[in-house]
Amino acid sequence: MQLNVINKTINLPDGRTITIETGKLAKQADGSVVVRMGNTMLLATVVSSTEVKEGVDFLPLSVDYQEKFASSGKIPGGFLKREGRLSDYEILISRLVDRAIRPMFNDDYHAETQIAISLISGDEEALPDALAALAASAALAVSDIPFNGPISEVRVSRINGEYIVNPTLSQNKEADLDLIVAATMDNILMVEGEMKEVSEDDMLEAIKVAHEAIKVQCQAQLELMEEAGKTEKREYSHENNDEELKAKMQAELYDKAYALAKGQGSKHERSEGFKKLKEDFLESLPEEYELDEFMFARYFKSIQKEASRNLVLDEKQRLDGRKLNEVRPIWSEVNYLPSTHGSAVFTRGETQSLTTVTLGTKMDEQMIDGAMFEGSNKFMLHYNFPAFSTGEVRPNRGPGRREVGHGNLAWRALKEVLPTENPYTIRVVSDILESNGSSSMATVCAGSLALMDAGIQISAPVSGIAMGMISDSKSGKFAILSDILGDEDHLGDMDFKVTGTEKGITATQMDIKVDGLSYDVLKQALEQAKEGRLHILNEMKKTIAQPNPDLKPSAPRSEVLTIEREMIGAVIGPGGKVIQEIQKETGATIVIEEVDNKGVVSVFAVDKNSMNEALKRIKAIVAVPEVGQVYDGKVKSIMPFGAFIEFMPGKDGLLHISEIKWERVENMEGILEVGEEVKVKLVEIDKKTGKFRLSRKVLLPKPEKKEQSSN
Repeated sequence: MQLNVINKTINLPDGRTITIETGKLAKQADGSVVVRMGNTMLLATVVSSTEVKEGVDFLPLSVDYQEKFASSGKIPGGFLKREGRLSDYEILISRLVDRAIRPMFNDDYHAETQIAISLISGDEEALPDALAALAASAALAVSDIPFNGPISEVRVSRINGEYIVNPTLSQNKEADLDLIVAATMDNILMVEGEMKEVSEDDMLEAIKVAHEAIKVQCQAQLELMEEAGKTEKREYSHENNDEELKAKMQAELYDKAYALAKGQGSKHERSEGFKKLKEDFLESLPEEYELDEFMFARYFKSIQKEASRNLVLDEKQRLDGRKLNEVRPIWSEVNYLPSTHGSAVFTRGETQSLTTVTLGTKMDEQMIDGAMFEGSNKFMLHYNFPAFSTGEVRPNRGPGRREVGHGNLAWRALKEVLPTENPYTIRVVSDILESNGSSSMATVCAGSLALMDAGIQISAPVSGIAMGMISDSKSGKFAILSDILGDEDHLGDMDFKVTGTEKGITATQMDIKVDGLSYDVLKQALEQAKEGRLHILNEMKKTIAQPNPDLKPSAPRSEVLTIEREMIGAVIGPGGKVIQEIQKETGATIVIEEVDNKGVVSVFAVDKNSMNEALKRIKAIVAVPEVGQVYDGKVKSIMPFGAFIEFMPGKDGLLHISEIKWERVENMEGILEVGEEVKVKLVEIDKKTGKFRLSRKVLLPKPEKKEQSSN
């Protein structure tokens, strides 16, 4: 069988290469490629239906990234021992690809399209998340599917002041900036990542570095498309249009829609107003008028969007009457829930988050079992978006991809300020109770407040803001909007979220839907975001400015002891006897692990007394006996020549018969009893045998000698 295999090689700035191969695998898909960097290999396939389902006015695009455990020589955990539903990590990578690819299809393309990306070979030093969008775009490039690409994504990290494209995993651990950037040859499409309180200028510089690398990858795809003979794409017609109806609606409804947008009502009032406008128009039509309701709904939506956008561009007025850089009113409260370990309510306009913090032990850590990564996670953030938050009715099916993505953004924002020496497993849960834009940023603010309420010593509070932009390429007009509404998100050309402390940015997520956005405009948007972010931070500080000095009474207590590696066995005891006994008698939970040739003992207790007793017993076990020290001992056994005394846990010493008291003791009968407590002093440690010699008499008053009488 003759294969027509085509290969393209992309050179990275540091000398490494990325190869794209097509024509060997999955040839029945509309397009398929294998992308390789190091030993990491991704198979990407794309299929788009030639038929369009009736009543669809959007692009039914699904993107699934999945890691095969065999790719890194592993067998999945769990009962089934096979790959199942996508993990949160796989969902996040799927979203990275989706957000970069989706805007590149024409608005009138409605064919069901599926992109599947599989990790078929894994290499820890060549991270796959930075290659997934390149693979998806290349698969589209070698297909006949209409697509306004190519695009690509790269990771750019700053390590020791140097920007590195697609760094290795070990390199990235040292980064203070970690971004995934997607772009075409000409325009930035998407940015997402985390930073250690860096400046807006540093972030912009990273984006520029990423874009230069992306241009090279896009050029390689153009060459690949030409060699594969796929420069001509399939023709399609997915929309029916009635220009007469469109013109009639434009003439009769645009001015009314503009007036409604200008009305400055609430989200509910605007929604009801547009609903009535639609109903009034339908009632005005003659009975014999044959209306395509699906087409009518599409035209009405377009008019509503156009009117709302023009209001902002022409009059610099927003739907709720705010100035372009104005943040909605904010109120917040902490300690709202008395039984939780930490809680906060954060409300900004019509968006509200009720967030809780729960502290747990090491045994509560999240276990990670993935093809590329395994281990544990001691900081979790979960975001919930119930239907009632937007006044809707829908079944609760658990968290979707949006919830996973929003939760991850807030997690990235807050993890940068957690204390490095943190003994607790921390779970933050944000329940969105009201939503009209930027609920993920409300989660960041509420999460920061709740952590401070819980007494977690974060390095600084974090706030977040969602920004938008509306632009007109013909007139050159643009408007940057601070703290966007849900409606402004849908009608805008850019949606980006920025979180950070007073010092700098900790996380960002940016989606750009317009061509030709200059770096000057992006810089202006980031500066306006900083202004809004600091305003929100000041409002938060009115509620709580720094972490509470202590944990809540209901929170567990935690202490960490570092002991010598050789003492780990003594604390555990034979078959775990010692540690189990301490836990049973004190009520504390004790976890011991070996780290850097030391024993790390984590003690968790429900109250201070339990904690103190457990610590006392552990310290006694690991304490080193010192000559000259006095100990409270217990008689373990009695011999004719003395008694063996346990003066420290697991350490017995001989109290010789001559050391019991100053007076001569003839025998041990009736002198001491087994179990009797006795205070002794360690007087010697035998250098050869290590045995301990104890004395009791040195702690007793020495009797005075009787003077002999002279005759």
